[in-house]
Amino acid sequence: MTTDATSLTGARPSDRADGLLARLSDPAADGDDLDARILDAALGEFETYGLRRVSVEDVAKRAGVARTTIYRRFSNKEQLLQAVILRECRRFLTGIARATEGLASPEDAVVEGFVAGLQSARTHPLMTRVLQSEPEAFLPQLSMNGGAVMLAARDVLADRLRRARPERAEEHNAVAEVLLRVAVSLLLVPGGGLALDDEDAIRAFARDYLTRMLRSGDDGTR
Repeated sequence: MTTDATSLTGARPSDRADGLLARLSDPAADGDDLDARILDAALGEFETYGLRRVSVEDVAKRAGVARTTIYRRFSNKEQLLQAVILRECRRFLTGIARATEGLASPEDAVVEGFVAGLQSARTHPLMTRVLQSEPEAFLPQLSMNGGAVMLAARDVLADRLRRARPERAEEHNAVAEVLLRVAVSLLLVPGGGLALDDEDAIRAFARDYLTRMLRSGDDGTR
């Protein structure tokens, strides 16, 4: 496997984003069984010890392989970390796609996409670990390669909105991105006046407030 996330650093932001989006949408980017074994081991190490404390040698020990085996596939720890994040992002996007598949209305897509995305992020062991012990590391990873992770998640949800209401296609990217940015703010700054502690509360909030971004009338009113 050549998970070449860092090789894009010399490209323009739009080129880096396009390259990452392509890898996020390509299941073959996960590589072979040995890649999966290494990535599973790396994920376990990062979840247990955080991003900074883990070394390639730690991952090699957990995976039961030589350190040189990892270096033949990932040139350094940062590339290994990005490969882990790409794989987890692909799983995250798949979850949003499944939660919004076949819904009858864009309002339902907004609600279920928001619920699935926020709940998945809140309960993911790696995300939980980073937000608790290394919150300053979250945004740089989310915005890596021109923010392509955010763009990929936006495109999945926007696609569902377009399927449900194609005549309003021009607004869907903006709505989907606002939903994601609201979710990120809730992750980074929990608490406050919004008591979104369970799935029912999240769903009610999305239904009552976030669906208002969708225009339904020909004059742009609801």
